[in-house]
Amino acid sequence: MSTAEVHKQITAEEIAHTFEDEAPKGADLGQYAFEDWLALAIFWIMALCVFLQFFTRYVLNDSYAWTEEIATYCLIGVVFIGSSMCVRLSRHIQVDLVFRYLPHLVARALSTVIDLIRIAFFGYAIKLVWVYIEIIGAERMTTIKIEKGFVYYAVLLGFVLMFGRSIQIAVENWRRGYSILERPGAFDGTEG
Repeated sequence: MSTAEVHKQITAEEIAHTFEDEAPKGADLGQYAFEDWLALAIFWIMALCVFLQFFTRYVLNDSYAWTEEIATYCLIGVVFIGSSMCVRLSRHIQVDLVFRYLPHLVARALSTVIDLIRIAFFGYAIKLVWVYIEIIGAERMTTIKIEKGFVYYAVLLGFVLMFGRSIQIAVENWRRGYSILERPGAFDGTEG
């Protein structure tokens, strides 16, 4: 038995016709939520700060110190606010192998417990960040003398969004009767 690949010869004209078959689809911006746009805006502020740092350091030979600090704080905002996007889309790391071998009722119960643990974790993280802001929120940044509380409010917003999205996902899982852990194919289009 041969394991060689078999390729059918096609002409350039046949290839060209494949591009004519489908009309290009318009951009669908409806799939993006508030946190997506906010993370994108913060990302571009960070990118501009990094470009300005590069330009002033290597072109003008006199770098602005504040750009590095602002870029670092923007990265913090992108990570935590962008994480709520991952919660909404169920894109965080998860192990679904175990669910393939569990009976349906056990897998459903375990999935519900995981949803509840996730909600509790994000709720507790909100409390911890709030306490942290109360402790050091009035401290000033090193180069621009603005309170660090603004940065930690972005972290707090990220956890609040993750908390809200995790409740939303848990309710959707409960109504649907399964989660991405139980039936990953239903979410990625591989389930027929």
